[in-house]
Order: sequence, then C-alpha cells, then structure tokens
Amino acid sequence: MKIIEVSRRKFLKGSVALSVYAASSLHANIPVPKCITQASNKIPNSLKEIPFLCNMCRNKCAGIARVEEHIVTKIDPNPFFPKSRDMICPKGNAGIQALYDKDRLKYPLIKIGKRGDGNYKRVTWDEAYAYINDKLVNILDKQKDNRSTIAYCNGEGFNKDEYIQFFGEKIGSANFLDEGSICLNTKLGATLLTIGDVGEMDVAGSDYLILLGANRFESLITPDSVDMARLQKKQKLVVVDPRATVTALKANEYLPINVGTDLALILSMTYIAIKENLYNAEFVKKQFKDFDKYQEHILKQRYTSAWAESKTAIPKEKIEKLTKEFFDAKRPLLYMGRRSVWAKNDFQLRRAMVLLNALAGSINRKGGIIFGEPIKLPQEEINSPIYDNAKGRFDLDGVVYGSQKGGSWLNFREKVITKTAPYEVKAMFIRKHNLMHNMPNIAKTKKMLEMMDLVVVLDTMPTDTALMADVILPECTYLEREDKVVSFNRLEPSLALRNQVIEPLYESRSMQDILKGLGKKLSKPLFEISKKYDEELQESIKSLGEKKAFNEGGYDLIELYKKDITQRNQALIEKKFGKDVYQILKDRGVWYPNIDKYHKEIFNGVYEYYPEDKRFYSVDRKFTVKCYLKKLQKNGFDPMPTWRDAYDFKVAKDSFRMITGRYVMFTQSATTNNIMLRDLEQTNHVWINNQVAKSKKIALGDLVEVSSSIGKVKIKAYPTNKIHPQVVWFAHGYNSTSQSMTNSYGNGANDNEIIEDKFEKIYGCATMHHTDVKIRKL
Repeated sequence: MKIIEVSRRKFLKGSVALSVYAASSLHANIPVPKCITQASNKIPNSLKEIPFLCNMCRNKCAGIARVEEHIVTKIDPNPFFPKSRDMICPKGNAGIQALYDKDRLKYPLIKIGKRGDGNYKRVTWDEAYAYINDKLVNILDKQKDNRSTIAYCNGEGFNKDEYIQFFGEKIGSANFLDEGSICLNTKLGATLLTIGDVGEMDVAGSDYLILLGANRFESLITPDSVDMARLQKKQKLVVVDPRATVTALKANEYLPINVGTDLALILSMTYIAIKENLYNAEFVKKQFKDFDKYQEHILKQRYTSAWAESKTAIPKEKIEKLTKEFFDAKRPLLYMGRRSVWAKNDFQLRRAMVLLNALAGSINRKGGIIFGEPIKLPQEEINSPIYDNAKGRFDLDGVVYGSQKGGSWLNFREKVITKTAPYEVKAMFIRKHNLMHNMPNIAKTKKMLEMMDLVVVLDTMPTDTALMADVILPECTYLEREDKVVSFNRLEPSLALRNQVIEPLYESRSMQDILKGLGKKLSKPLFEISKKYDEELQESIKSLGEKKAFNEGGYDLIELYKKDITQRNQALIEKKFGKDVYQILKDRGVWYPNIDKYHKEIFNGVYEYYPEDKRFYSVDRKFTVKCYLKKLQKNGFDPMPTWRDAYDFKVAKDSFRMITGRYVMFTQSATTNNIMLRDLEQTNHVWINNQVAKSKKIALGDLVEVSSSIGKVKIKAYPTNKIHPQVVWFAHGYNSTSQSMTNSYGNGANDNEIIEDKFEKIYGCATMHHTDVKIRKL
C-alpha cells in the first residue's frame, strides 16, 4: 500500500487528514460488534451494570453502564453520588459515542512526513517506545541531562497527579503545564490568599445568589447547576452578564453590564455596605485582618453607585437595591465563578468578591463559601531521584504568585518561541490538552511545537494537536479503564471509583499502561545519561555500586507500576477504610460514612445523601480574612482591590469587544466531534446585537468575517437583542483543521485564532475578554 500524499493546496490551507501507512486507516469503519468481540473476554457475556465515573467534562459525575455482549448499550445516572445528584447530562449520555467513535485513535503512529502534514505510519507499541527513547536520549545528551528540557502537560481530570509523578518526580522535569493559567487560577489564588482555602460554594444552602458571568445552566457544574434548577422557587437568583445567557433568562433578575467592569460593581457594593453599615460587624471584628485599611481605602476612593453606573452601565438604583437585598438576605452568596480569566483586573475582581462574601459573613457557614470536611486518602509513596543538572521552571518569571504546579502557558510559550528562556525546551509530552485549540493565538502554539525535536501526544482522538506530534499514543477512553480512587466534595464528602466497564478497544491502552511501557524502555538509557553528567550520581555509584545507586536513587521509572491499578486501589482503600468499603466502591462506585443509613430517596429521583445536621456547613477552623496583601505592593500592584482608569470599557468606533463561552453540550474542543452532541448544535454562530446587524445589513445565517489584530475567521451570524451593542460572542471549541475529525473538521470558527495572547501578571493567566474585533458581511 502506498503512502497517501497530501497536496500542496491542502497543506497551504492548513487542513490535512491523518494518513496512515498500514493495513488500516483511522477512517476504517469497522462494525462496532466485530471490533468489540476482538477484545479480551475478561467480562462475561451476560448483561452487567457497572458503576463508573464520567469523563466527558470536568464534573466526573457517577453513572452506571449497561453492558451486553461486551457492548455498552446504555448509560444511567448513579443515585448514590452526592455530587451529581442522580443526574446525567447530554455529554454524559454521549459517552457511548466517545467510546465507539469511528474517528478515534486505534494504534500507535509515527510521523513520516513534515510536522503537521498528517502523514503517519502504523507501528507497534515497542516501535513507538523505541522511537521516543532514541529521541530523548539524544536530546538529554545534548542538554547535558537537564531534565527540564522536557515539557509535559495534562488538562484537568483523573490521573493528572500520577502523570506529574512520572514526568516530574521520576523523569525530573520542572516544566509541567496544565489548564489553570487558561482557566481559573486567579479565582483559586484570590480565594486561597484571602481566606486561606479555595473552599467550596454551598449553592443549595443560599437564599440569595448572585452570578457574575457564570452561566451555570449551560456550563454545567455539579452539584451547583442541579441545585440551582431545583431551588428556583426558594432562592432569588440575580445574573450579571453582558450577554443574556440561558441562566440570565431563568434568573429572577438580569443585569446587563459592560465587559470587564464587574470589579467596579463589586467595589460599589462594598462601598455601600461599609458606608451604610450593612455588613456583618461581628464577623468582621472576629475574622478580618486590616479591615481598617480596607474601609478607609474603599471610602476614600468613593466607589458610589453613581460612579459604578458610569463604569458598568447598570443604573445606580439597581446597584443600591442589589446591595441591600444581598446584605439583608439570611444566607447570601456571591458565586465565585469557574471559568477562564476575563481581563487583567481578574485577580482583583476575585479578591473583591471573596471580601464581599466575607463582609456578609458568608464564609464557613451554610449558603456561603464553606471549608467542609473532605475525606482524606493516603498517598502512594515513590522514591524520586534528585537530578543535579535539572534546572527550574522559567515561566513564572515576572509573575507575582502564579501556580508552582501548573505554571503560565502564555509566558512559557512566549519565552520558548522568542528564545528568551534560560535553556532550550526540546521535547513535549501532551495529554488531555488540545494545544492547537485551548489558548489564544494558535499561530504561536504551532510555532512552539515546530521548534521541538520531539512531540508525543497521548489522546483518544486525532485532534489538531495530535497532527503536530512525532508520535501518537492511543489512550483508551474512560469506559475502558479503571482509575485511581478519588475523594470528592466537602459539604457532603464521598469517595468514588471509576470502574472499568469493558476492555480497551483496538490497540489503545490506559495511561498507566502507557507510562509503564514507556518507563520500562527509558529507565536504563536515561540513567546512563545521568551517569555521564551528574556528579552527585557518579559519587553515589562509587559509594554504593551502580545497581544499588539505581534502585535506591529512584531511577526505576516503573516503580509505581509494579502492581496494576486495581491492586493499587484495593491496597489504598483497604489499608485506611477496610475491605467492606472497597467492596462497596466496586459494587456501587461510591462510598461515604454511613451510606446505608443516610442515603434516602425523598421522592421520585430526588435523594438525600447526608441528613441536614450531618452536613459540614461549618467546621472548627481558625482562619483570617486578609484585606491587604503586602507581596502585591512590593511587586508594584495594588495590595487591595482598586479600580484603575485602564479598566474602563472602551471600544473604538465600528469595533466590538469579543467574549467567549460554550454551549451546554460541549466541553471546550473535547466533544465537538461527538455526533450525538453535534446533532444538538451543528455549528457555532457569532452573536451580534440585532440593531447593529441591521445597520450592517447582516441577517440570520449570513456568513461574516470576524477579524482582530492577529487573525480572522469566517462564521455565520446570529443577530439578537440578547447582547450588548458593542460586544460579540461565539462558542469555543469549533473548527478542527484535522480532517480525521470528520464531524468537527471545518465546522464553524475557532475563537483562539483571533483572541490576542495577553496575560495578567499576578497569576500569569490568559485574559480572554480584552480583544477588539471588526465584523464585515461576506
């Protein structure tokens, strides 16, 4: 069979399919029953119902899979899981399609053309490991055993910490990157630095809930979205958003706001609360530090409702009413949000939000930000080498705090492509991260990957990022593997286990099995590189002998995989909780103390998991609400939330501020090839104010060009009165350039082709709502 050539025309268009030099191609439409019966027969043929945890988004809801003749035929919710409340969303139901998607990666592949052209050959796992080994040995030899020349990334989800253990603790790289800096690190950091914990929001316990841009009825978060749906008659819901989202339309009150001015609203609410003594004085006296400074600062700045109206476009009367209602409520909650960073003031916004909750006394109490009591799991101990020549991470240079764990993607990428990093990064291992979709300015991401000597992608699908890889390793889906037991939630804590439902299809493997095979291949060759350059290791070998230095030094990369994941889970659970708990997790997928006693069906499909008096609304914990952060002042930033004129909403004539989000059935770009979900929302449209559209003679479905300073996209228009006249919006995750993603290829527009790559300097997070665009009808 000849290699399928990619035409110059297709290459220049940047849209190429994954061509495979082998007996089968990625597009082989093998009948599902046939491919499944080729799997091993560990699971009996009789019908079974197996509890599992979903992986179609970050929620990890619990489900029960029906298996008939090795085929998953139905997915139901698991009534025992407090987090998902006996619910499964459209994405969860579409997990079957993710399992049986004809486009999924089936075999290990090695690139045979230029990076990105889509030409690959099918290889064995041993051949793939050998290729990676040869490349890594050469790279580390040239870099004199600086293990941080290897970067690695993993998005949110199970196995992330284990992935870090393998590449960080065992192989020795400092350069791990995750979704935090393109997601919610400012929110997590602001909460942690202000009250000492990231906390958990008790939506169900709140009687007055304010959402700033949080679209909980489309961007589902469990149990928050479920609880909000059930509490619509018992809870006042106020939504503040530049766009009338589904959540806004279901709210008791909707307040449109200028993009990026949420901080002005919260500062004004703070001013009113302090000026009129609406706040919880007893709580402030007991828990606050430097309140006098904050009080003086807020009053001196005169953040009045009239001032806030000039910034936000929310009438001052409504700001005053909102503030008084919030502080008059018995259990008010200003929802902290859970999504990407909006503007360069985002850290200050999240700080101001925490402080407003604290002024209402809504910390460590029912209906507020709770600390709760999570069930703690024992850690698996591993022996980690100390690499003398491994250098530290560089992407937090110039960032005040940042995440030492997950770093700053945009700062990392910029330093790599401009060659301003203190050393070269020449290899990248990518898992659960579609880099060619997930961060602003895709052209720079492509340039970064082209600079690598080795790119390895672990994935289930042939994404745009997979097509930039030298080696593609097919990971099995979540229904084909068991993962490490996880502790969930603080208010109603539980343990949950992702049980394996069926055996892996084709030649795909679990992450644990992939890393085990890779570690087996790499252990001795990489040890030889360290022997050559690491003086501390050389001394250890002289003292202990090579075999002992290797074993005691932790250089055996498969140390964690001496036992399989089932054996590890059993040992972990039984050691602390006993055999009965392990059996419950295998049988039900979920366990928490007194589960048989506490778990009750109140009425049809609605369950109680913990009695009211057993929930962890408040815990005995010392904490301080910090108003003033000295480290910010030392680094030239405001130590307390402050408005600056640079934050004002200003858009040039005939331009629009672009904002982004997603549809309820999609998880970023991870699910847009799923035909079951695609059927619900065929493509994305750009929302444009209907009066503005009329002036531009743009009608529903017209093709328009949306352009920014870095690029342009074509997309169909959706004129509507549900968006600000100077704002446009479209959903993230569309338009794959990989033709092997047959349902998402060329469909819609990719927002990150036009969002400018800027980041705030307190946590190094990408700011997603600062780009101005122009629109013209095509």
